[in-house]
Amino acid sequence: MEKSKPTNGTQVLAASRAKDRVDRLDPYGFERSVDFDYASYEELMSEYLVVLTRRSIKWSKLLKGKGKVQKNVKLKRYVRKGIPNEHRALIWMAASGAQDQLEKNPGYYQSMLEAQHDPKLVETIKTDYYTPAMLGLKADQEVLGELVKVKIPRVWQVMSDHNVMWTLVVSRWFICLYIDILPVETVLRIWDCLFYEGSKILFRVALTLIHHNQALIEKAQSLPDVCQAFKESVRGPLVDECHTFMQKIFNEPGTLSMATLTKLRTTCRARIVAEES
Repeated sequence: MEKSKPTNGTQVLAASRAKDRVDRLDPYGFERSVDFDYASYEELMSEYLVVLTRRSIKWSKLLKGKGKVQKNVKLKRYVRKGIPNEHRALIWMAASGAQDQLEKNPGYYQSMLEAQHDPKLVETIKTDYYTPAMLGLKADQEVLGELVKVKIPRVWQVMSDHNVMWTLVVSRWFICLYIDILPVETVLRIWDCLFYEGSKILFRVALTLIHHNQALIEKAQSLPDVCQAFKESVRGPLVDECHTFMQKIFNEPGTLSMATLTKLRTTCRARIVAEES
């Protein structure tokens, strides 16, 4: 019989750390923070799973095994209430238009992967927001500032009083589409709507976070205080309870049309280009 090999302390420690890391992975494979509150999460999910089960049954009836969907008012309502995991691949592909592009251009994606890559194109992709100069990101941050000025003016005044640039506090919100900012269940619900309704969802989320933390932001006495308030704005029950949070983003910011965003983006981009030229 083969004798077992002795295990040294380093191996034991490495194995322990590996197990600990696996234990910290959420159902989607993301690693949870060391201070993750498992008790609160289990309590929250026990209630949310009831919602998910109810939604899953309704989605199955809606799709009836179909491999395609058409955008309509009913589907939009269903998307806002959350897409079950088993249907996300289908709905995200259809809602974003990726499925249509895939069918209209068979083999195109694979040919792009195999083709020689333009360094400028690669650099554009590496930078998560339109151009290497990040003009799109800068513009959208300024657009958010304009929206806050109208919808939450006292917060805008605090930002102005302490000379805080929006890029300092919200750039990661837009670059990462909230993926490492908010809880993963909440992020997936945001993405459900993002793929269906477009980038205005990102602004609805931002405005809701800022509005709910208005009192905290108004207490800021300095630039570091403002930054800390924005860090705290993405934590706590508001963002943990994803179903309730998603209801709030469609009610609290008020009307927000793509026409309004397009107009503001044009104005903000022109201003940024003029300032940097």
